[in-house]
Amino acid sequence: MEEHHLEPYKITPPAISTAGVYYFTTDSGVEYEVRFGRRQDNILHATIVFGVINEEYDGEEYTVTNRGELYRVMSTIVSVVKMFMTEHPKMITYEFSGLAKEGEAKDKLTARINLYKRYLPLIFDSNWKIDYTGGNTIVIHHIK
Repeated sequence: MEEHHLEPYKITPPAISTAGVYYFTTDSGVEYEVRFGRRQDNILHATIVFGVINEEYDGEEYTVTNRGELYRVMSTIVSVVKMFMTEHPKMITYEFSGLAKEGEAKDKLTARINLYKRYLPLIFDSNWKIDYTGGNTIVIHHIK
């Protein structure tokens, strides 16, 4: 089975769609949160942050769990973003940030951003422009 077509984990959407926080748990019990924030200067611009929320990872949001579940986690995140987009069709900008891991150059694309880049075409079609602003941020704008 190709990595992009893995069955997503069961997603728990927010009780109210405007809350913008989704959860899922992997088979090994790692709990993830996917949070959609709104920019104060532009409410149609969503920032997307996700990470592990288990206490055993001491609140380190960007912990790499290395449990062989990465591709299914990314498949689930693709599904979560699509769910959010369906609930919020007027959004015109999405932003992903990928913090540099220890030892990674801060001005180069991080491993996390390179991973995101592989999955963005599964979320955003030709109506969207994907802009790699350099460093560790990707901004996607609606163009049609």
